[in-house]
Amino acid sequence: MSRSGGGGLRRYHEVRGWLFVAPYLVYVLVFFLFPMIWSLVLAWTDWNLISPVKEWTGMENFLEAFRSPRVRAAFVNTYRLMAVFVPVALVWSLILALLLDRIPRGSALFSVGYFLPYLASGVAVALVVRGLIAYNSPINTFLRQRLGLDVAWLQHSTLALVIIALLIAWKFSGYFGLILLAGLRGIPRELYDAAELDGATGWQKLRFITLPMLYPAFSSVLILAIALTFGVFTEPYILTKGGPDLATHTWHLEIYNQAFTSFRAGYASAVAVLSALATFSTIGVVRWILQKWGNRYDPI
Repeated sequence: MSRSGGGGLRRYHEVRGWLFVAPYLVYVLVFFLFPMIWSLVLAWTDWNLISPVKEWTGMENFLEAFRSPRVRAAFVNTYRLMAVFVPVALVWSLILALLLDRIPRGSALFSVGYFLPYLASGVAVALVVRGLIAYNSPINTFLRQRLGLDVAWLQHSTLALVIIALLIAWKFSGYFGLILLAGLRGIPRELYDAAELDGATGWQKLRFITLPMLYPAFSSVLILAIALTFGVFTEPYILTKGGPDLATHTWHLEIYNQAFTSFRAGYASAVAVLSALATFSTIGVVRWILQKWGNRYDPI
């Protein structure tokens, strides 16, 4: 009887657990798993989003994507964007986390303040930035009248990419900083006290205690930042439309243009598959490097 009662209680807890996770499972099924499978199927077809007939094309979409200069530009620009965005976001979020960790009172209020840019609409922020660097904006007017500089911010390939990277870094640094702050709060203070007794400087404590002990949070932030780079869409769409000369063209811009402007859903799905492969491959390499670093500086 006790066994039967124990089995019934165990089944009750299992059913209750599944009920709690059911909303998330439904969300993943509807908005991730099913679209992913559907995209894999469409990648081998030619479909215009309207016709009930989907023509099988085999590898043609993938071969065209490999030859496309727009896809190559999206591939290269992702890593160019990553080279600016990831270091800036990591350094700035680490600085924010260190500052918030040293605030004795009111750190929660400052944390909310730094987190607010993450909650701001990407479209609204991009429109504000576009207004700030417009030709007749106060900034450009001051540069022309006082310094004799006429800067075409979004017409220069490098400047446009840097502006987009800095905008995204500003938006997400607060979010990344809170993750790093949680990691900092988990470091035992006894380690710093012992280091001070041994005469360690602030830089030595940062290098030999903070950074190694911050490895789990740091690796999570780095993976999130890299994955985010492959999904950039709003900022270049609002500011540059992928220009000038495809200098800010991204994977999601190419997918959007092909699917909803050219009505080539099959080709857009093939580009999406290539984007996913590039994303997972890059993250895999970065995780391998992080594991090497973690094994070398394992604090345990």
